[in-house]
Amino acid sequence: MLKDLILKNRSYRRFYQNVQIEKENLLELVDLARLSASGANLQSLKYVLSYDQAKNSSVFSCLKWAGYLKDWNGPKEGERPSAYIIVLGDSKISTNFWWDHGIAAQSILLGACEKGLGGCMFAAIDKEKLRNDLNISKQYEILMVIALGKPKEQIVIEEMKDDDVKYWRDEEKVHHVPKRSLEEIIV
Repeated sequence: MLKDLILKNRSYRRFYQNVQIEKENLLELVDLARLSASGANLQSLKYVLSYDQAKNSSVFSCLKWAGYLKDWNGPKEGERPSAYIIVLGDSKISTNFWWDHGIAAQSILLGACEKGLGGCMFAAIDKEKLRNDLNISKQYEILMVIALGKPKEQIVIEEMKDDDVKYWRDEEKVHHVPKRSLEEIIV
């Protein structure tokens, strides 16, 4: 059921780095994004795939991890993503990418989840460093990075208390994510 897939689709930040993701799997995930809805059907998104150690290290160095976890600078070696998909907006097609990258990212992450993988979307990116490191043309706006891998952490959803949206980790490194109740979000 779709709800089960959505419940498994969390923002994972620790992975089994040694579990490789092949290029073919990344192409299948991007194909899901390609087939998804696009504002005015412009299909202005492009993608950079990263699945080798050197390129992954470069992408990793450009990301800011888990803003609410102030004492954590991101996953240690051995727990880092084994692949990334960098989502770009092609300015030769459009300069307004609307919501397309959100739709694309959700399609990619649900597809990853179905394959037993997990991921995390990043907008907190050193975009100029990433552009320079990967030689990304100025024609493309860097919209987000999706980190992917086999999840190495447990994430639980819990009821939000006192309007506190901050996720946190307990002493066993279980990641807790507060969510508003259904009643609270219906107007």
